[in-house]
Amino acid sequence: MRPKLSKLPLPVIQIAIGLVVVVAAGVTYSMWWPPLSTWIDATLSSQRGGQVAEGDEHATHALPAAETAEVTSLELTPQARKNLGLTPKYLRPVELSNYRRSITVPAVVVAKPGRSSIVVSSPLNGVVTHVHAVTGEAVMPGDLLFEVRLTYEDLVETQTAYLKTISELEVENREIARLEDATRSGAISGKQLLERRYAKEKLEAFAKSQREALRLHGLSDRQIDAIARDGKLMGDLQIVAPDVDSHSEDEELHLSQVSVHPVSYTKPQALTQDMTRNRSNKKLLVIDDLSVHKGQAITAGGKLCSLSDYTQLFIEGKAFENDIAAISEAAQQGWSVDAVFSGSMGQEVVSGLKLVFVSNSIDSDSRTLSLFVELPNEKMRDVKNDEGQRFVSWKYRIGQRLELRVPVEQWENQIVLPVDAVVKEGADWFVFQQNGKNFTRVPVHVRHRGQDAVVIANDGSIYPGDVIALKAAHQMQMAIKNKSGGGADPHAGHSH
Repeated sequence: MRPKLSKLPLPVIQIAIGLVVVVAAGVTYSMWWPPLSTWIDATLSSQRGGQVAEGDEHATHALPAAETAEVTSLELTPQARKNLGLTPKYLRPVELSNYRRSITVPAVVVAKPGRSSIVVSSPLNGVVTHVHAVTGEAVMPGDLLFEVRLTYEDLVETQTAYLKTISELEVENREIARLEDATRSGAISGKQLLERRYAKEKLEAFAKSQREALRLHGLSDRQIDAIARDGKLMGDLQIVAPDVDSHSEDEELHLSQVSVHPVSYTKPQALTQDMTRNRSNKKLLVIDDLSVHKGQAITAGGKLCSLSDYTQLFIEGKAFENDIAAISEAAQQGWSVDAVFSGSMGQEVVSGLKLVFVSNSIDSDSRTLSLFVELPNEKMRDVKNDEGQRFVSWKYRIGQRLELRVPVEQWENQIVLPVDAVVKEGADWFVFQQNGKNFTRVPVHVRHRGQDAVVIANDGSIYPGDVIALKAAHQMQMAIKNKSGGGADPHAGHSH
């Protein structure tokens, strides 16, 4: 007969129950042990987190991300604003403007054909008696450059023949006056008077043809009249700097009568006043190449020097063949072009330049298309030495390399900001809006990002009239991340 459990001793019952529990735990180990282990680890971690010593900077990195408060605003002191360069120039209200998407082409500064370079040559044969100019000197149109003693035989012979004809005309005029008195008194017949008048008409015809020959040699009516009046030949030639912009109808050779006394090498006052009239409207010229010296014999058409006008230059850009359509559209629309000069002081952008023309041919070797842009020049240095000679240095120089930004598409009424006004973190772009002393980070949608500007969508994130920091967005983003407790990525917001 089976014994009843109620009559078993209590220790035996407890041992039996313990054995049953152990066996059951062993059989179901895979079901209850993993959750229990996870709970124990979590409990221990939370206890260690609560025991972090106050002031331990490294312990803050062990906190869960949810426990770190996100900061989206900065309060900048006046000193911090100055350190970031946030002057009133870079804290301005947002305005809607037109944005032109551009392409960049390499370019070089070149001379303006037919305008930048001027060759001064001698109109007649002669010998240089004095050189007033030096290489590198800056002169104005009308300034005296050279003095030449003429040895041009044809000019000398023509002047001599003209003087002889003028002298014979004077004799004929006196003879005609005498015969007119004798004819009126009946002393002689009128036939002799008529013959003298015919002779005078022939001499006048000779004088007229000789005057025209002298004009062809470059003499003016005033100079020809001086030959007839004074009875002296024009033999000293003064060569002056030409005017690149205009050609006067009464422009003449600057000739003077042969001087018996030694030539004075000071500029004649009367000549200087005549040549330098309206000097303020003239362009400054620089002597680049001086080819003659005192005592040198020169021939008609021989080069004396070359002058350069650096006030207006060209930029020649070299675009690729597949950009022809875009550049032609920019030229047709009359859009302005930007020039970017790079130097030790950083980049300089010259905006609003005029695209003059696009070449009609493609270079067969480089397969590039040339486009030409006007470049107004600026004086950087203008000094005179002890001898009164003037020397000028220009900002832009022929052969200088640069880049051209040619617009190919225009977007109207856009929010356009400098690239330094936005910063990228992950998939988000941010700008910093000023609210009193605080700068609040505002997420925005960037429609387009160029080399120097970004286009922000006008979707309500920022509005025209909001004051935005136009630079230092990257530095302020790093400050916010440091303030939030996260490690600042030094490359955040930069594209490499």
